[in-house]
Amino acid sequence: AAGPRRPRWRPARMLVKCETKSNRVKGVSLHPKLSWVLASLHNGTIQLWDYRIGSLIDKFEEHEGGPVRGICFHASQPLFVSGGDDYKIKIWNYKLRRCIFTLLGHLDYIRTVEFHD
Repeated sequence: AAGPRRPRWRPARMLVKCETKSNRVKGVSLHPKLSWVLASLHNGTIQLWDYRIGSLIDKFEEHEGGPVRGICFHASQPLFVSGGDDYKIKIWNYKLRRCIFTLLGHLDYIRTVEFHD
């Protein structure tokens, strides 16, 4: 007797394409409720995209000295956190469109960031 039938493998298809001039995206974070994605770039920029319509909403450019490697939306507040090769962790308010706090004192690159629930 034949075993259970396996579903056929289908190649993935691209749902949306958001293009940027930076050739390297270092991190991404999906908003928990909105159709937004944050992309942290090798050139130090953070981009906020609406992936539903493939449109750039905003750019954040306060990191200095290299890539932004870590990025994460807050689950319930209009905030995100970023960390990069400038040894800084930054807390951003996307409604105010600016950095509201910077954590200093790290001695190496910030590779990942996350909010604690």
